[in-house]
Amino acid sequence: MSAGMLEKLRATVKGPVVAPGDSGYDEARKVYNFMIDRHPAAVVTCRTTEDVVAVVRLASETGTELAVRGGSHSVPGYGTADDALVADLSGLTSVTVDAAGRTARVGGGATWGGFNEVAGAHGLATTGGIISTTGVGGLTLGGGIGYLARAHGLSCDNLLEARVVTADGTTLTASESENPDLFWALRGGGGNFGVVTEFTFRMHPVAEIYGGPMFFDLSDGDAVLSHFNEFIKTAPREYGGFPAFQIAPPLPFIPGDKVGEPLVGIVSCWTGAPDDGEKIIQGFRDVARPVAEMIGPMPYPALNSAFDALVPRGLQHYWKTAYATDLSPELIRAHLEHGPKLPVVNSTVHLYPINGACQDVAADATAFGHRDATYAMVIAGMWPDPAQNEANTRWVRDYYAAIAPHSEAGGYVNFASSDDQSKVEANYGVSYRRLQEVKRQYDPDNLFHLNQNIKP
Repeated sequence: MSAGMLEKLRATVKGPVVAPGDSGYDEARKVYNFMIDRHPAAVVTCRTTEDVVAVVRLASETGTELAVRGGSHSVPGYGTADDALVADLSGLTSVTVDAAGRTARVGGGATWGGFNEVAGAHGLATTGGIISTTGVGGLTLGGGIGYLARAHGLSCDNLLEARVVTADGTTLTASESENPDLFWALRGGGGNFGVVTEFTFRMHPVAEIYGGPMFFDLSDGDAVLSHFNEFIKTAPREYGGFPAFQIAPPLPFIPGDKVGEPLVGIVSCWTGAPDDGEKIIQGFRDVARPVAEMIGPMPYPALNSAFDALVPRGLQHYWKTAYATDLSPELIRAHLEHGPKLPVVNSTVHLYPINGACQDVAADATAFGHRDATYAMVIAGMWPDPAQNEANTRWVRDYYAAIAPHSEAGGYVNFASSDDQSKVEANYGVSYRRLQEVKRQYDPDNLFHLNQNIKP
């Protein structure tokens, strides 16, 4: 990108433009996954929708690669690229809650932590993720699985409206009544159709929850997972927990002799009456004796941020994902073989249930194409030492290879890796062909292709 183009851009946008040679460039070009090391032509911290329009138009007019960075958790590194123009939305983080109307308007660069801080003050929430540093935009556009999904649907099911900058630099409103085809595609189709600079969500009264993590010895893993599988089929929708594999971190509630050991976990989130939640959780204790637990009432934002310390910015990441309609004995055996091989305490495996309210939504009502699944299973390889990249990446791949034959086609796009482009059609499921049609309408030249890409 020429110096003249950069100067014109700097004169046009309100946010800072950082290019090679500028102070702060090396910090600006870093992304969440430190396995990704790219050198973009410029990083623009967009502070207004008009800033985004200027970046999109310049990229389109000059044929420059365009990367869009929301909350910046993109593990494949889609928020940057060599010689790219990066639209960094970290200047768009406002959160405005209408408590009476139970809606919230959220900037495209906000994180769930920032969102929950404002919404929680009103005793309101909508379905977010499991880690509070996750971006609102990326999670929502890919579907949005979280603690509240069984009770209130996916993040994208709670999206009421989106302000979108499309590939030609036009700003549109997408909702059920305005540009409904685009609105359909945004709810599960990822960042393929434009840059969302503002989201409007439906909110729900969720102030305090009852729950937290509990851990079991691996020898009880079969019993715990089998019980959870039967329980979740008819569980009250107020229950939004999930099974996990986790190396026990050095926390006060974990016995010293268990710290550093791989364990089977259940993380519970109950949004109903605490006494009812305790009865539900007692059911897990009746199956096997936990070796550690921290269960009790807490503000919902506290649970949403409880595991943040395990996944700081700067780790090496490699993830895989698959769907399942049931935890069959064969699938449980595969998990029990590979889950205990977690390489470090940062790595984890989560088996998110997505039945309940998620399945109230018709398969063709949004672009999230796997409404028949009961679980979204994610293998999140995360570790600090680059010297372990080959070995730990192999662990993720071997694990995925073991569960894939017992899983459904496709996986949750928010946990797909850069080498999963061959699975894109399966990952979007029944929505893929219609997504292609919308892509042809709004981005025929595939300007927005740094994502789980739907080729027009």
